[in-house]
Amino acid sequence: MPKTPAVFLLLGLCLFGAADALYKQWIPDTNYENQTNWDKGSVPCGNDIVQFSAQRKVSVYVETVHSVQEMRLPVDGEFILPSGGGFTVSNGGDPGCGAGVTAQFKDAESLQWFDPALWQAAESLDDLKKGRFLFSVHEESVPCQYDNVLFRAGSSFRVDTTSNQPSVPVQSVSVLGKTFSSSSEFTHYLGSHSGRLQFHGTSSPSVGASGCSDASGCDCGNSANHNRICGTVTCAPMSCKKPLYPTGHCCEVCGAIVTIQYSSGFNIESYRNRLQHLFLGLPSYQSIQLGMSKVLKSQYFLGVIPRVAAAEIQIVLLDGESGAVAEALARDILKDVQAQGSNLGITGAEFQASSGATSGDGAGDNAGVVVGAVFGVLIVVAGLPLLAVLFRRGVIKMPTMPTISIPSLSSLRRSQEEIEDFTDHGFENPIFDKPTMMPEVPGIYGTEAANSISLTPSGVHFVNPAYDENETSIDFTA
Repeated sequence: MPKTPAVFLLLGLCLFGAADALYKQWIPDTNYENQTNWDKGSVPCGNDIVQFSAQRKVSVYVETVHSVQEMRLPVDGEFILPSGGGFTVSNGGDPGCGAGVTAQFKDAESLQWFDPALWQAAESLDDLKKGRFLFSVHEESVPCQYDNVLFRAGSSFRVDTTSNQPSVPVQSVSVLGKTFSSSSEFTHYLGSHSGRLQFHGTSSPSVGASGCSDASGCDCGNSANHNRICGTVTCAPMSCKKPLYPTGHCCEVCGAIVTIQYSSGFNIESYRNRLQHLFLGLPSYQSIQLGMSKVLKSQYFLGVIPRVAAAEIQIVLLDGESGAVAEALARDILKDVQAQGSNLGITGAEFQASSGATSGDGAGDNAGVVVGAVFGVLIVVAGLPLLAVLFRRGVIKMPTMPTISIPSLSSLRRSQEEIEDFTDHGFENPIFDKPTMMPEVPGIYGTEAANSISLTPSGVHFVNPAYDENETSIDFTA
C-alpha cells in the first residue's frame, strides 16, 4: 500500500512529461447541412437547383436525406454518405420550399492551414467538447509540431497546407473519426481520393512527431511561417498608451506581458492550471484571456551585441479593454511569484503593461547609464592597441610642442635687485618719518613739545610744525 501513492505520483509526472501538447481543432467544414456553406444562407430544399463549381474540387459530407429538383456536380468531387444520408429528386412540387432558386455551394479553396482564426485549441478532448478553449498568440493558434490535430468526425473539409517548409509536422491527425499517428499510414491516406480532396497545397502534413518531453514546455516551431500566418490576420487599432507586441503575435495588444525565468523544477502545465484556479476564477479576472508559452528571446551583451537566444515563459494577459485589469493581474502574479516562486521552480519574473508601467520602473535609466559607461570604457581599451600600432608605424605623429625656457636662479636674483632699485618709496611724512620732530612723550621732556601747543581764549590748538607759525596763527584779543 505505501507504494501506491508513489505510483500515482510517477504517473502524474509522466503525464506532465508530455507538456505543452494541445488539441487543435479545425473550425470550417464542407458539410451539406451547414447553412454558411451556401450563398443564400440556407440549405437547398426540394424546389431548388443545387450547383457546385465545375472546376473546383470538393469533398461534401451529407448527414441526412435531401430532396432537390436538379444538381450540377463538379468535375472532381465526392459525397461522403454515412448511414441515413442521401438525395432524392423532386419535380418541384415541395410545398414548403417556395418558388425555388439556384443555390450555389461556396468555394472552400482559399481556406488556409496557417490562418489562426480557423482553429480552436484546448488542453483535452473533453475541453473541446465543452467549449473550454485556450487563448494563444497567433503563431501558436495554429497547430504546433507537438499538437494533436482534429477534424470533426461527422464532417469533411478542404484545407490549403502550403507552408514555407517541405512539410507541416504535428503529432497526430484525426479525420472522419480515425486518428493517424503513424507516418506511413497517414501518407497512404493523403494519397487516397478523399485525402487529395481534403488536403491540397505545396506542402503536406506529417505525423509521428514525438511529444514534448520538456516539462517546462517546447518551442512551437511555427516561427518560420510567421509572415504567412500574419498575412491572414487583420489587426485592429489600439487605443492604449503603450501597446505591447508579444513574441509570436501578429498585432499590438492592450494588456500586460509577464516574463518568467525558470529552473529545472518548473512545469508549464501545472503552472497554467495554478493561474487558472488561483486567479481566473475570481470575478474581477473572469474577462481575462491568458496565453502562456515558451518563447526564445534574443539576448544582447551590453544591450548591443547579440548572443544565443534564451528560453523564457511568456504570459500574455488581455482584458479586451484598456489593459488596466490585465495589469492588476500581472501585479498579482508577481506577488505570487515572490511568495511561492522558489517552490514552483521560478527564479525571476517581470512584467510590462500597455499603460507604460513595468516591474522595474526607475531602474531602466540607471541601467542604461551603467551599460553606456561600460561600453565606452571597452571601446577606449580596445582602441589603445590600435593607436599604439599606428603611432609606431608613423601613421599618427605627436604634435610639436613649443619650447619653454626655464630661467636660472642667478638670473632670478638679478631681476629681483633691479626691481628693488626702481621701486617707488612714496613721500616722507614729516611727523612720523623724522624722529627728532616729536619726543616720545610731548610736553614732558623738552620745550619743543611745549611750543607745539598754544592756549588761547577760544581753546587749545596744536601747532603743525610743517607750516610757518607766523603765517598760520591768529591772535585773538579780549
